[in-house]
This record gives sequence, C-alpha cells and structure tokens, in this order.
Amino acid sequence: MSTSVEQSFVRHFQAEVHLQYQQMGSKLRNTVRTKDSIIGSTTTFQKVGKGTASTKARHGKVPVMNVDHTPVEITLYDYYAGDWVDQLDELKSNINEQQVVARAGAYALGRKTDELVISELDKSTNYAGTGVDGLTKAKVLAAFEMMGEGDVPDDGERYAIVGWKQWSELLNIQEFANAHYIGKEELPWNGTQAKRWLGTLWMPHSGLTKDGSSVRYCYWYHKTAIGHAVGSEVNTDITWHGDRAAHFVNNSMSQGAGLIDTTGVVSMRCLEV
Repeated sequence: MSTSVEQSFVRHFQAEVHLQYQQMGSKLRNTVRTKDSIIGSTTTFQKVGKGTASTKARHGKVPVMNVDHTPVEITLYDYYAGDWVDQLDELKSNINEQQVVARAGAYALGRKTDELVISELDKSTNYAGTGVDGLTKAKVLAAFEMMGEGDVPDDGERYAIVGWKQWSELLNIQEFANAHYIGKEELPWNGTQAKRWLGTLWMPHSGLTKDGSSVRYCYWYHKTAIGHAVGSEVNTDITWHGDRAAHFVNNSMSQGAGLIDTTGVVSMRCLEV
C-alpha cells in the first residue's frame, strides 16, 4: 500500500468535494445573503432601515432620509468532516469510490451550512398561525400578508422552506398543485426539489427544527434577512498515518450565519404527528 498521495490526486479529490458541496451539499446557501473570503473570526452585515422621501423649499437643502444602519456581527467557526480510508489507492483508479467518499464529506459540510442558517431562522418570532394544525392554505395566506405588511420586497428573492410532511400538505392545496391555477410548467409533480408559487421559491427540507410537541418550524423569508459568512471554502487534506496503516481524509470549512432583519422572516409553525 502506498504511503504517500500524489498532489495531482489531492487537487482532483478536493475539486470533487467542492463540486459536490456546491451541487448537492447545501440547499440553503444560495437563498441567503453571503459574504465570501472573510479575514478574521468575525464580520459585520449592515441592516438598512427604511428611508422617507420629502419635499424641499426652492434652493433649499435636500432633506436627509436618516436611514438607520444597524450593524449585525457574525462569528465564524471552523468545522471538520473527516474519515479513515484503508485502501485509498483504489480511489485513484475507481471513480465511483472516489465520488462516494467525496460526497460523504461534502454532504456533511452542506448539512452543517444549512444547520447554521436554520438555527438563525429559529430566532424569528414573527408567527403566522399556530402549531395546532398543519400547513393549511389559511396559514400560508397569513404568512403572505405578514410579508406584505412588513414591506418585504417582492423581487424574486423570497424563499420558503418546509418539512416533507408540510410539502405533502401543500400538494393537497389546489392553488399549489393544480395546473389550472399555476400553469403546467410550475407543477410540483415535475420534481420535488423546488417550485415557484406566490412569487416565492418553495423547497422541502429534512433538517428543519421540530420541537418536543411535534411542531415543525417552517419559514418564509427574504434573501437579505439572513447573513452567511464564509472565511474558508471547503478544503481537503489527505495524510498517511503509518500507525493505522491508513490515510486520513479531512474536509474543513470556516463559516457563520446570523439573523439580520427579523421582519424579513415569517415562521409557520406546523403540527406534525
């Protein structure tokens, strides 16, 4: 068994992990506001308030909007996903085995990215409906009204994530699943990864919080409401350990998340039994 790994293989393996992370690892990273290449252990996102337009006298000074700029600090943490491989040499000639190991590391890091985002969404106290029933049409419309009343931009960057139980309940809502309402091209039966409805991209997610009373927390939010900071993208290191007669494959990243604008997140609590 080889006690060293060619650098070309390491680079190829790392590229495979990074690709899998981007494609399949995280479902929520592209739905939030992201800052890359952060230097240091913290970074700051600006929460910008509403401005007010007003008139001015002839030759007078233009009035200042006095927009409130509230900084939100996000701390970055280091995360690792590693495993021992006794027969790493097989990966050099077997692309299927390489993808298995690469995907495992990428999925682990992707789940952690989504956990960071979901933990911040859980801080929302803007509740639409109660947790005594499932995801009903009335609850969806209540959340829709809250987004509108909060002046959350309807600019194509709204997202809604629900549990798989709630996705099934949505399929029973005619306005969500019937071509007469949404058109053939938007039918959820064409694929269960995502669909657009009410100006929002809806997605099922298996990692949403479920409390002890069987209530699943689902969310409707705007992209700018959650901040995601990246200090280090996915990196891979492969080292030989003679005492174990194995290589250790380690994947790592440095990331953090924070709730920037509470108005831009509406929580839909749904009973799930």
